[in-house]
Amino acid sequence: MIISASYRTDIPAFHAEWFLRRLADGRVRVANPYGGAASEVALGPGAVAGFALWTRNLKPLMNELPAVAARAPFTVQFTLTGYPRALETALIEAPAALAQLAAVRRQWGPRAAVWRYDPVLVSSLTPLDWHRGNFARLAAALAGSTDEVVVSFLDLYRKTARNLAAAAKRHGFTWRDPEPEEKRALIATLAEIAARHRMRLTLCTEPALVDGRAASARAPATSAPTTPARMAASTATRWTIARKRSRASRRLSLGQSV
Repeated sequence: MIISASYRTDIPAFHAEWFLRRLADGRVRVANPYGGAASEVALGPGAVAGFALWTRNLKPLMNELPAVAARAPFTVQFTLTGYPRALETALIEAPAALAQLAAVRRQWGPRAAVWRYDPVLVSSLTPLDWHRGNFARLAAALAGSTDEVVVSFLDLYRKTARNLAAAAKRHGFTWRDPEPEEKRALIATLAEIAARHRMRLTLCTEPALVDGRAASARAPATSAPTTPARMAASTATRWTIARKRSRASRRLSLGQSV
């Protein structure tokens, strides 16, 4: 089983100690987000094929990554956008995030982490040209620390749109959903920038934008060797110390565990 830790909350940043206790205990109870009884999931040796660690701040878990790796291979999905504080009010500064990714690379190699530049929000604070310059600066700083960057545009769900409208009113900015051609043009530019820094740009939940320059984040990297240590079937099976190809087809998110 692949353990996603987690789509629902930033476990490395806010619940690292809890996560380590669950590993030590060898099991975790997971609440059903749609109601119903909680289920118990084994986390002991042999029960887990790998961990996908989703975070914007790995520092609380950084020194304990060897303990995670001792249980199962892992990959870090690290979101870093460098947005203004009006859009990201409580995140660590970009230099701190860059330092963390560099530290992961030194200890675990350039395939240990995936840089996520998402969601892409086009606003009066972050227009299209701003994204081109901001992405270029971050990509240059991350050169050598990772070989993949995942990009997606903001999905305007009802709650997202409501919260964004409230923030825009509070901070005095405007925002919009770019036209498809604008999105394609931006992705083309970002893909070229990523390639200059030896990164492969992939897209998350953006099938209409996939082309020869940007592939789906779930697609295999055609240039990736098929060795166990470089599994690239998807960003969720990009294990840093994989010993064998995973046959697990089930993935569990721990975000609402108890």
